[in-house]
Amino acid sequence: MIWESLQLALFSLTRNLSRAVLTMLGIIIGVGSVIVMIGVGTGAKQASLSIIQKMGSNTLIVFNGSTSNSRMGPMAAGAVAVLREGDADLIEQELGGSSVSGATPQVRTSQPAVFLDNNHVSSIQGCGEAFAQIQGWAIQDGRGFTRTEVTGLAKVCLLGATVVKNLFPGGADPVGQTIRIGKLPFEVIGVLKAKGAGMMGDQDDVVVAPFTTVMRKLMGQDKIQNLLVSAREGRAAQAETEIAALLRQRLRVADGAESPFTIRKQDDLVKMLTQQADVLTLFLAMAAGISLVVGGIGISNIMLVTVTERTREIGLRRALGALRRRILMQFLTEAVTLAVLGGGLGILGAAATIAAIRAASATPAVLEPWAILLGLGFSAAVGITAGLLPALKASRLDVIDALRYE
Repeated sequence: MIWESLQLALFSLTRNLSRAVLTMLGIIIGVGSVIVMIGVGTGAKQASLSIIQKMGSNTLIVFNGSTSNSRMGPMAAGAVAVLREGDADLIEQELGGSSVSGATPQVRTSQPAVFLDNNHVSSIQGCGEAFAQIQGWAIQDGRGFTRTEVTGLAKVCLLGATVVKNLFPGGADPVGQTIRIGKLPFEVIGVLKAKGAGMMGDQDDVVVAPFTTVMRKLMGQDKIQNLLVSAREGRAAQAETEIAALLRQRLRVADGAESPFTIRKQDDLVKMLTQQADVLTLFLAMAAGISLVVGGIGISNIMLVTVTERTREIGLRRALGALRRRILMQFLTEAVTLAVLGGGLGILGAAATIAAIRAASATPAVLEPWAILLGLGFSAAVGITAGLLPALKASRLDVIDALRYE
């Protein structure tokens, strides 16, 4: 019965192929869009998590501001800057023998970097001399800056791959060249190895300089934004506890009072990014899924037209002994076949689109097997839902009226 219904459905669709293709278009676009959105969201999440994990599971970030007060949250505007540049040295001195292997202050700003006629607005990151070890950066060419250069407010910097590409498009060696950041000249002493793009943006679009120079000469302030701390292997939780106790003691925070700073481990950041990425991917997929609904409405409309066009055929079949459930199955099978074929073409289109995205840009995208199954499942569900009303209408036609229909 099912095989016969499928054969009849395919025969019916091929009788008016152009109409069938146009009807499937909504399903093709809907399924393809859902799979592409899921692929881009999942790929971006994987890339971002990979970047964070490369920094090591033992990295901790200490922010100004507590977690409970929304105005004082980590990195929030208005958070009181309680951290000092000397806190990094304090943490290394007091905890270096137990749970911490390194610490550095960090500040960030955004300013144009200029070399000759080339101009590029980039993220300017100020750190201490141990930033490469703590952040997992590899220096491809040149060298990092020294402790003396940090304390002496030296105007030296390292460039990310994206900045090099924009400021030195001809392929010249940037090491030893002088660029201008804001109104200040900086000597390029090194080039950072490329990390790639992620959910947090282009990781290579960065200029790294001594935090003292960035903080005082570029930003015109003496407050750091956060501390980066590298814990010893397997001691991230211990380091978090000891850092919190040390800073509370330095800030003279009363027992039971909330800390005016926040400490986050890499594991915490991974969980936070995963949750944000999953929510973003869900919303993208839901937005793309709207076209599936539109496609279902199109299938339902066409099937109603088909039932009207084939009223005499339905009456003839009923007169020859076809049961109502056979008529119901025939038209329901046609609707599902139309939707599933559209879903299959949408999957092929999504695979081609994802391959083109990966080949043409640095945007990460993956073809998820579960997204393919989800697309096929949605296609079948849309076909059943859209075809049920026309199929019921066809099965309930009166035989005499159907045979008399012109």
